[in-house]
Amino acid sequence: MTKNYDLVVIGGGPAGYAAALYGSAAGLEVAVVEENKIGGTCLHVGCIPAKELLETASVLRTVRQAKDFGIETSQEPVIDLSISQNRKQTVIDQLFTGLNSLLTGREVTIYSGKGFLSSDQKIEIKKENETEIIQGKNVLLATGSTPRTIEGFEIDGEIVMTSDEFLSLENIPDRVAVIGGGAIGCEFASLLNDLGSAVTLLESLDEILPGCDKDISTSLRRSFSKKGIDVQTGVKVEGHERKEQKTTVSWSREGDVNQIEVDLVVISVGRQPNGHSAGLQNTEVEVDQKGFIEVDERLKTKEQGVWAAGDVINTPQLAHLGFAEGIFAVKEILGENPVPIDPETVPWCIYCDPEVAFAGLTEEKAKAAGYEVTVSKHRYSGNGRAMIIGETDGLVKVVAEKNANGKAGRILGVHMVGPWVTEQLGQAYLAVNLESTVDEVANHIQAHPTLSELFGETVMSLTGRSLHG
Repeated sequence: MTKNYDLVVIGGGPAGYAAALYGSAAGLEVAVVEENKIGGTCLHVGCIPAKELLETASVLRTVRQAKDFGIETSQEPVIDLSISQNRKQTVIDQLFTGLNSLLTGREVTIYSGKGFLSSDQKIEIKKENETEIIQGKNVLLATGSTPRTIEGFEIDGEIVMTSDEFLSLENIPDRVAVIGGGAIGCEFASLLNDLGSAVTLLESLDEILPGCDKDISTSLRRSFSKKGIDVQTGVKVEGHERKEQKTTVSWSREGDVNQIEVDLVVISVGRQPNGHSAGLQNTEVEVDQKGFIEVDERLKTKEQGVWAAGDVINTPQLAHLGFAEGIFAVKEILGENPVPIDPETVPWCIYCDPEVAFAGLTEEKAKAAGYEVTVSKHRYSGNGRAMIIGETDGLVKVVAEKNANGKAGRILGVHMVGPWVTEQLGQAYLAVNLESTVDEVANHIQAHPTLSELFGETVMSLTGRSLHG
């Protein structure tokens, strides 16, 4: 007999397991089908391992800077990457065990195998030589994504790697080419630079962090250059020629060809959605040319009773947005009519050094959307806490709508680059999503001395009155 569920989720990453947990909490009978491990890319080869290794880099920077605080070390710190990798795996294993226990405790049934959706919400689960069929009154497709590659760079796991292989790196290379200057590429370039590698960052567009506010990306590029990262933008990567344990990467700009010999090439050019992963035979689910499952603003596909969420739909590929989309889909199933998610207002956090964080419209996007804007920027170089911790690179930028009277009104976007900004974004995110005005936010007291004072100071200056600039 075919087992029936209120909700079957295909894919156990952030969107999938969030939907499962939330649905179960709401009283639905839920099953999750996962072909690899519950937790998905984020837990096993994405957010968690990347940030653990970036924290290793942060600790290494702190030790190197100890003498600035009067703390003498007898020798240059040396990193044992195997210990860091073991620590990374310990964190992953603990979270994995906890997540499985949480799902089991909520009575979510977990099926191990690859799920294929067909008509009438039937899901065929294949594992090795076994096949099982279940059915869901509702189905959520959360099949995630895989790293993109580029022509001429075959992934070998030794010299050419994607994030999947890089996050298990065993040795620190002398020279590295990181191809792709988006969020992942910038994190990897920063990490490798801190570990002692000579890094060349190659980006095809005119600036790193494309889509980020220009003032923020420019500030990060300057910080990278000061750290010794060779940032090359507006380039076309032509290919590479391997010789033994090294390879020569060729890239061009306006016809001029350059070459660099490296020990490692890291491909970080985004992720490919797994739109066809769940089969979708004899269904009305549509997949576009890029591999994204097509959904409306309520995350519904054209197949009755089937939703999609996470990396597999054309919204920002962020784990926390996947959580939100999974929850949204469950609310839809429950008939709660949730407010659609606006991709422009989700929080972004990039964990390079210095960190980058933002929510809302960039200055460029706000103007393109027809807003009259007013902008304020303040740098961490004048912030007391930043001086205390010895990290003064970066700035806070607030973009506000200009009212008819010429004064600043609603906060449209907040953009940060600097120390620990990923932990400072919370109040800025709320300001954007609550559609707060600069006057409303300026009335709130900022604790002193804190890094987050800079956000308050930047907003206060938009009221026409400020303290320090």
